Amino acid sequence: MGRYSKNAGREVLDGHVRLPDWIAKERVNLSELHGMKQALRQSRLHTVCEEARCPNRAHCFQHGTATFLLMGDTCTRACGFCAIATGTPLPPDPNEANEVAERVASAGLSYAVLTSVTRDDLPDGGAAQFAAAVKAIKAKGVKVEVLIPDFQGDMEAVAKVVSSGPAVFNHNLETVPDLYPQVRPGADYERSLKVLSEAKRIGAACFGADFRTKSGLMLGLGETEAQLVCVFSDLVQAGIDILTLGQYLRPTRRQLPVREYIHPGRFDELAELAKGLGIAMVFSGPLIRSSYNAEDVSKQFDSIGHK
Repeated sequence: MGRYSKNAGREVLDGHVRLPDWIAKERVNLSELHGMKQALRQSRLHTVCEEARCPNRAHCFQHGTATFLLMGDTCTRACGFCAIATGTPLPPDPNEANEVAERVASAGLSYAVLTSVTRDDLPDGGAAQFAAAVKAIKAKGVKVEVLIPDFQGDMEAVAKVVSSGPAVFNHNLETVPDLYPQVRPGADYERSLKVLSEAKRIGAACFGADFRTKSGLMLGLGETEAQLVCVFSDLVQAGIDILTLGQYLRPTRRQLPVREYIHPGRFDELAELAKGLGIAMVFSGPLIRSSYNAEDVSKQFDSIGHK
């Protein structure tokens, strides 16, 4: 089966690719975002919103929300899609969990999202740091969603995070397996699936049906519909509750180029396809990201009767 969009949506003007009309990224007004950014700097915290140049960071910052990036701003891997710096990270801050919890409380958040750089240099990949932060934030009466790396397939590390009691456990597959060598070098598709299925198994045993798992895919990197159908089916087998589908947007010229801009109508069709295969809730659209409006996604999951 070939490409799943007849029109890639790319318009070339004077040798430059212009984004299609449906990609309407919010402009970042630094003066409007100064308060949120200053508070983060003072607490020495990082957000994936800034480090990965997320197109929705203006929206989130203006609404007082952010996805906190644990264990610094330097990653031990160099994924083809990601703008986060690669290198040798500093040791984790032992007080990071308390600092994040205090920032969440001072911002008046009712729902916090935690992610991290990949820390292959740490014995547990940073799982203990995640678990400590989840517990510290929950002690403030705030729900927590985690977006974890693969911990190099260490299921004890996965169990450590699950047992801390996040409301949602997220690990992104990011793309189809055939594209892993370019998009996620150092990662393994089957390993990531195992992380998700084990998290679901452990979470269901510890917390019952209230424990939810989530994953996300970027589109426009050269995947086909047939490949996506296989991934959707694999996610169903892994017990995923929530799936996000978004358009890959090249953060800088150093990252992989966009192969295709997917029309919003096609995002709707793919969402229906995934739901038809058995995924309970799918959020799909050009600017959808795995952590975007995470609290609303969780609430909607509740509202449609999934427990």
